[in-house]
Amino acid sequence: MKNTLGLLLTTLAASISPAIAAPSQADVVIRHATVIDVEHGRAVPAQTVAIRDGSIVAVTDDAGAGAQWQASTTIDGRGRYLIPGLWDMHVHFGGGPALIEENKALLPLYVAHGITTVRDASGDLAEQVLSWRGQIASGQLFGPQLFTSGAKIEGLAPVWKGTIEAGDKAGVDAALDREQRDQVDFVKITDSTLKPELFLYAVSQAKARGLRSSGHVPMALTVGQAIEAGMSSIEHLDYAFKAGVKDEAAIAADFAAGRIDRAEANRRLHAGFDRDTAMAAYRRFAELGVAVTPTLDGGRIIDFLDVEPRDNDPYLAYIGPGLRDTYAWRVERAAKATPAQIEARHAHYAQVAAVLPMLQEAGVRIMAGTDAGFLNSYNFPGIGLHNELALYVREGLTPLQVLQSATRAGPAWFGKLDRYGAVAAGKAADLVLLDRNPLQDITATRAINTVVMRGKVYDRAALDAMLAETKAQVAEWNAQAKP
Repeated sequence: MKNTLGLLLTTLAASISPAIAAPSQADVVIRHATVIDVEHGRAVPAQTVAIRDGSIVAVTDDAGAGAQWQASTTIDGRGRYLIPGLWDMHVHFGGGPALIEENKALLPLYVAHGITTVRDASGDLAEQVLSWRGQIASGQLFGPQLFTSGAKIEGLAPVWKGTIEAGDKAGVDAALDREQRDQVDFVKITDSTLKPELFLYAVSQAKARGLRSSGHVPMALTVGQAIEAGMSSIEHLDYAFKAGVKDEAAIAADFAAGRIDRAEANRRLHAGFDRDTAMAAYRRFAELGVAVTPTLDGGRIIDFLDVEPRDNDPYLAYIGPGLRDTYAWRVERAAKATPAQIEARHAHYAQVAAVLPMLQEAGVRIMAGTDAGFLNSYNFPGIGLHNELALYVREGLTPLQVLQSATRAGPAWFGKLDRYGAVAAGKAADLVLLDRNPLQDITATRAINTVVMRGKVYDRAALDAMLAETKAQVAEWNAQAKP
C-alpha cells in the first residue's frame, strides 16, 4: 500500500513540476525595478513586472516568481523607479482649421514626457479631436490616450469659438443630445454668454443623463450653486478661491443685478477670502466628490512675465508658428500693465495658490492639469505638467500627494481606477521608468528613462527621436512661415 501511494505521489509530482518550472511568457518584462506604490506611498524594491497584450499580468519579487517570466523585450530597471503613466487632466487643442497639423504635432510631446493620458477640455477643433480619440485608440494615430469634452456648451454669440450655442432650455437639451451622439467623455460648460439659470440647467441635465461636467462658473452664481447642481470638477484654482469668499453670494447677486461690474466683483472677491468659509466649502466639495484641477502654472506664467520672460524659451522650438501666434494676445495684455497692476498680479497668484494645501487638507481630489495648448502663452504641452507638479510641492503638497494628483486622481474622476493608477496585475501597461525616486523629489518625474504605453516600449532613444522629429517639423513650418 505504501509503495502504491509513493508511486502515485511521485507520478503526480512529476506531472506538476514541469508546469511550475516552465517559464511564463510575456511581451515585455521589466526586471529589478523599484515599484512606486502611489496609493500608499511605498517604494517596493527588486520587482519584476510582466506585460502581455497591453496589460500588466504580474508584479512579483525578482528572487521569487519573477525569475520565471520571459519575454522578447526585457527592460533593466535596476536603480530605477517605476510609476503609473502620468495624466494631464486639462489640455486644449485649437486655433482653427489651419492649425490642425500643428496641434497634431503636440501629441508626441505628451508621450515623450511620460504623459500617457490627456483630458481635452475643449477648443475649436472638436470634431478633429473626437476623430483623433478614435484613431489613437485603434492604433492609427500615435499619441496619449485621449478623453475629450467635444464642443463646449455656451450661450449665444460667445467669445469662444467652436461652441454649441444655447439660448434657452431647448437649446441646452439639443446641445446635450449632440454631446451624447458624439459620445463625449464629459461635458464642458462655460460662461461667456450662457445665462446663469441655463448654466445650472445644463449642469443638472448633464448629471441626469449620466454625464460628468466641468467648466467656468458664471460670476452671477456661487461655486456652491454649481456643485449642488451637479458639476463634477472645478477647472482652475481661482474658482476654488472664489468659493472661500465669505460674501460670495452677495457679490454674485450684486453682479447679476447689474449693481457692480466685473472689476468691482473681482476686487470684493479678493478682499473677502475667509479660511473658515473656505474649509467649509471645500469639505462640501469632498463630500460631493467634486474634483479641482488647479492649472496653477498657466496663471503664474502670465502673472510673472515681468520677471520671468519666456519669449526665448528653448521649448518654443517644439511649438508651431501658428500656435505661437495665438500666445500674443495674453502677452501683449500683460506687457501693458502698470507697476501697480503687476504688483497686484503677483499678489493675486500668491493668494490663490495658498488655497491648494487647504483643498488637500479638506480631502478634495486634486487633479493635475496644465491648461496647455493654444492661446495660453508659454504653457507648453508635455513639459508643462512637470512644471505644474513642481509648483504643487512649492505651494505645500508632499511629493506623494502630487504624484497621486497626476496618476490616480484622473482615473478616479473617470471611474477607471480598476484599470489605471497603479503598477499592479490587471492594470493597463501605461508606465514610466524614472532614474530617480519621485517620492523624495517630485522633479524626478522629468528623469524619464523609458515609457511604456499600451504595452509598447519607448526607451530614451525613442523618446528623444519623438522630440527631434517634432522639432524638425516645426523648423520646417518656421521656414515656410517666413515672408
